[in-house]
Formats: sequence, C-alpha cells, structure tokens
Amino acid sequence: MKTVRDQGPLRPRFYMVVRALIAGFARIYWRFGVDGAEHLPREGAFILAPVHRSNIDTPLMSTLIHRPMRYLGKLEMWKYGWSAWLWDSLGAFPVQRDTVDRDAMRKCVEALRRGEPLVVFPEGTRSSGPVVKELYDGAASLAMRTGVPIVPVGIGGSERAMPRGKRLLRPVRVRAVVGAPLLPEATEEGRSTSRRAIKALTERLHTELQAAFDQARVRAGD
Repeated sequence: MKTVRDQGPLRPRFYMVVRALIAGFARIYWRFGVDGAEHLPREGAFILAPVHRSNIDTPLMSTLIHRPMRYLGKLEMWKYGWSAWLWDSLGAFPVQRDTVDRDAMRKCVEALRRGEPLVVFPEGTRSSGPVVKELYDGAASLAMRTGVPIVPVGIGGSERAMPRGKRLLRPVRVRAVVGAPLLPEATEEGRSTSRRAIKALTERLHTELQAAFDQARVRAGD
C-alpha cells in the first residue's frame, strides 16, 4: 500500500483540467456558487478548512482558487495503482487516520513552506447535520508551525447532493461561504506552538466555521 514516502508528483496541468471539468459540472448541476471569495488569498500558502458532509466537498474545494491545492486523504484511497496515481497527480497526501501520522504532517508542513495551499477538513471525517463537530487540532497546529492563515469554509447543500452511503448525485443547490482568514497569534518570542495556543486557535476556527456553515446552509436552502 502507498505511503507518504513513495508518493508520486503533483501534475499541475492534469490538476487544472480536472478542476475545470468539476467547476463546469458544479455550476450547471448544483448551481454552485461562492460567497466571500475575497477572503481567499491570491498567492502564498494558507490552510483551507471546510466542513465535511459529503464526498463532493473535496472536489468542490478545488474550484475555489485558480491554482493547485494539496489535500489529505485516507490511506485506503491509495490501495490500487490507478487510484494512487490519480490522488498523487491531484496533489493529495495519504494519511493514516486515528493515529498521529508524522510523515503526513511533515509533508503538509513542507508544502505550506513552499507556498502551496493545503485543504484540511478539521472535523476529521464526514459528519451529518447542522452542527460542526468537535475539531481536531491538526489545522491549528500546522498554522502555528508555519505562520499561515486558516480560511474557514461552510458548504451548504452538499449533504443533500450526495448523502453519506449514497452514490447518486442529486441536482440540488450547493453553496460555499468563505470566512475571513484566521491568523495564528504570535508572542514576543515568535509563534507559539503551545497546546494552549493551539487549542485557542482551534476554538476560534470552530466558531467561525459554524458561522460560515450556518450562512451556507441558508443560501443553499437547507
């Protein structure tokens, strides 16, 4: 099975072709739109932190900016050769869930320090319902270590468009709301990576993510 160490390269041209196809389909089939796009940094690294209610959330996030982003994906997605090639080409990192995957975190830090945007679902896995679940500290920890902002994104309608356990896509309205970037706080000694500081940033992210999710659900008609 693939590991982070033997990961293949991101293929930017392939990524942008796939992104364009997804964007066109989403606009037509789901009437997908974005509010708050002005909050998305036009250059440099940042962490995109969306809610996660459906398998369509990841491809939809690729349409938000016109450059490749990196993603975290469960290790099982690299089980087959063709799927490993696909996810590698689209810039995803395999991560072992329910453990502290230090290799994956190292890859994330390296990508952010190269100036590449990174998508992290802070709830960890798909959830259900209107309430943002308790967040993992991974996004905040990465932001603290690298000094990049976290951009919360609420996605409304995606759970109805493709509910968990279903394979058919439903033609319902889907909307994303992008919140203002959250900057990791600095101390006189520089960026703090203490557990207290990471926890505080995670709590700020939870509050802003819930607000963005509430707005997105209203705009999508959830």
